[in-house]
Amino acid sequence: MLKKILTISLLIMISISSSVFAKEEKMTRSDIANKNLETLFKISLKDNKGADKDFMDILQKYIFGEVFEVGELDIKTRELLTLTTLACMQTLPQLKAHINGALNAGNSPIEIREAIYQCAPFIGFPRTLNAIAIFNEVIKERGLEAELKSTATTTEADRFKKGFEIQNPVYGDEIKEAFKNLPDNMGSDVAKFLTEVCFGDFYTREGLDLKKRELLTIAILTTTKNFDTLKSHIKGNLKAGNSIETITASIIQIMPYIGFPDAFQALKSVQEIMKEKK
Repeated sequence: MLKKILTISLLIMISISSSVFAKEEKMTRSDIANKNLETLFKISLKDNKGADKDFMDILQKYIFGEVFEVGELDIKTRELLTLTTLACMQTLPQLKAHINGALNAGNSPIEIREAIYQCAPFIGFPRTLNAIAIFNEVIKERGLEAELKSTATTTEADRFKKGFEIQNPVYGDEIKEAFKNLPDNMGSDVAKFLTEVCFGDFYTREGLDLKKRELLTIAILTTTKNFDTLKSHIKGNLKAGNSIETITASIIQIMPYIGFPDAFQALKSVQEIMKEKK
C-alpha cells in the first residue's frame, strides 16, 4: 500500500513539474517583452497608446521580446551596449530613456558614465559632451549625484606608460606602423595621442574593465560604420577575453537601432575573423 502511495505521489510531482516546465516553455515574445519592459522602464505592451501604437508594438516585441533573447548577455550589458549606440547616433531622447533603463537594470551611475566617456576617442568630444549632458540630467532628476566620483587613475607623468601597458598587449604598434611615413614625423605624434588619450586617459579609468570597454567599442565602431577598425577590435576583444559568441550577440543587440545592413556588415567582419582563426 505504501509503495502504491509513493508511486502515485511521484507521478503527481512529475505531472506538476512537467506542467510548470511547459508553461515556461510557452512564454511568447509578448511575455518576454513585458518582462523586460517592466524591468527597464516600468511599463508593458498594453501601455502603447496613441497614433503610433502599431509601430511601438512591432518595435517592443522585436527588441525586448526577441533580440533580448539572443546570446548569453545579461540585461546590464545589453543596456550599456544600447546606450552606447544611442550616444554615438546622438538620438538623445532615446538615450535618456535607456540611461534610466540601464539604472533600473542594475548598472551604477559610474558604469553608465564610463560607457559614455568611452565613446569620446571614437566619435569625438563634442558628440560625447551632448551625451554626457543627458546623463547628468538623468542623474540630477533621480538624485544620484552623490554616487559619482572621479575614476581617473593616471597622472600627467604616467598616462602614456599606463596607456601603453593596456594597448601594446592587445594592439601592438599597428597605428605607429600605419602612419610612420607621415611628414615631419607627425605619425609618431598621432600614435602617441592614441596611447595617451584613448588608452591612457580613458581605458585606465575605474568603473569598467578592459573586457567591457572593448565590448562597448564593438558597438561604437559598428554604429559609426568603421568596419576596418572593427575587425581590429574584434581581434582585440578576443585577446581581452571576450568570446566570439559574446561579440556576435553584442552586434545583434544593437541591430534594431542601427538597422539590418550595417549590422550585417559587422557580422560579416566577425565571419572573416573566424575564418582567419581557423
